[in-house]
Amino acid sequence: MSQLTFPPNKRLVLLSGRSHPALGQEVADHLGVELCPVSAYDFANGEIFVRFEESVRGCDAFVIQSHTAPINTWIMEQLIMVDALKRASAKRITVIAPFYGYARQDKKPRGREPISARLMADLFVTAGADRLITVDLHTSQIQGFFDGPVDHLFALPLLAAHVSERVDRSQITVVSPDAGRVRVAEKWTDVLGAPLAIIHKRRDPLLPNQVRVLEVVGDVKDRVCVLVDDMIDTGGTVVKAAETLFDNGAADVIVAATHGILSAPAAQRLHESRISEVVVTNTLPIPPEHTFEKLTVLSIAPLLAKAIYEVFTDGSVTSMFELAEHVTAAP
Repeated sequence: MSQLTFPPNKRLVLLSGRSHPALGQEVADHLGVELCPVSAYDFANGEIFVRFEESVRGCDAFVIQSHTAPINTWIMEQLIMVDALKRASAKRITVIAPFYGYARQDKKPRGREPISARLMADLFVTAGADRLITVDLHTSQIQGFFDGPVDHLFALPLLAAHVSERVDRSQITVVSPDAGRVRVAEKWTDVLGAPLAIIHKRRDPLLPNQVRVLEVVGDVKDRVCVLVDDMIDTGGTVVKAAETLFDNGAADVIVAATHGILSAPAAQRLHESRISEVVVTNTLPIPPEHTFEKLTVLSIAPLLAKAIYEVFTDGSVTSMFELAEHVTAAP
């Protein structure tokens, strides 16, 4: 971003939890501010202690925390930080969750099951959060769970720009890994000007995290298939999808996803697959043991920093995406 101008009568305080300090620091660097010093540690029984080392009274506070493993620990730490800000008289508190934990539990498929994504929202409201910033929610309906403004950011322009630099757009077919991702894939087709294909699949109810791919709907023969999703967890879905695409004549398969959870054995599966590149963002930290040669990690920090600036200065977060998609879609 160019040199930022901050209102003289307002004070921005950026705080980072311990789950992904590198991302917090990168966002601070893009904003040109210092991270608020925070003392945080665990007691012997696992309880978390947090204290801010400078006054936050009357400030506009932004608390960034990536919900990575151990996910419950880092969610609790962020809740405690919000509570501490509220009790220290911060004027407005914005929770930044680049990856929103429990987003896959957004409905009740069967009786006697929780809606944990709604519980998450309620917890942050109870702790004292006024606003939520997040990136590529698993389903957009989660925005309605939070009782306050939600800025739902999208990594599509960032990911699509990278793919466009690597591949001739005329050779690309955008592929949705299942029917639930079709609307997201359609946005990719609009940006890239590419046709759409869909993989029809069915999950085995007796084997969690395993899928059985059935068929490809659309023409992928001799095409560079860009398989798009919001997250990659164990890698089983995208690897099976890629195998199906190659079986149907695809020339190449590139995987693009916002959140690289990469639970074991994702790194090994993806490395050994015929997929040529896996592109994710750094919404979640990726430890060295989960990286592999085909993995490309793009920084989401500039997007988060811009959103923080727009919120702090009462600007428009929506306009960020109207401009970004227009630029990305340009020939």
